[in-house]
Amino acid sequence: MTEEESRDYFAFAADTEAQQEASERPEGEDDLALMGPVLEALKTVRDPEIPINLVDLGLIYDLTVKKGGQVYVEMTLTTPACPVAANMPSEVEAAIRGVEGVEEVRVNLVWTPPWTPERMTEEAKLELGML
Repeated sequence: MTEEESRDYFAFAADTEAQQEASERPEGEDDLALMGPVLEALKTVRDPEIPINLVDLGLIYDLTVKKGGQVYVEMTLTTPACPVAANMPSEVEAAIRGVEGVEEVRVNLVWTPPWTPERMTEEAKLELGML
């Protein structure tokens, strides 16, 4: 069997200890001052197939920023068969880690509820010619 034939295309969905830890939201007081820069960092991450950032696409379901620089992101992708499914959470984490004051980043990739185009901002729909 070749490497390509034996590749598990859904390995990113495996239930690992790291993913369980990522699914835990940090506790404590919200850091509203850090929220803006973290949100701006998230807007730099774009879907490679749809040239729009993840926030405007509606792929970010939850963003929690706590004092002490703890950040939690719950996100999805347009489809579980997305070819970047294994890489996108790490791109989100890297973008957020670049924000001054961020100490810890947890990214949880979820599939429920499923993403639909209705989750997109009006700006994203306009850019894609959907309005």
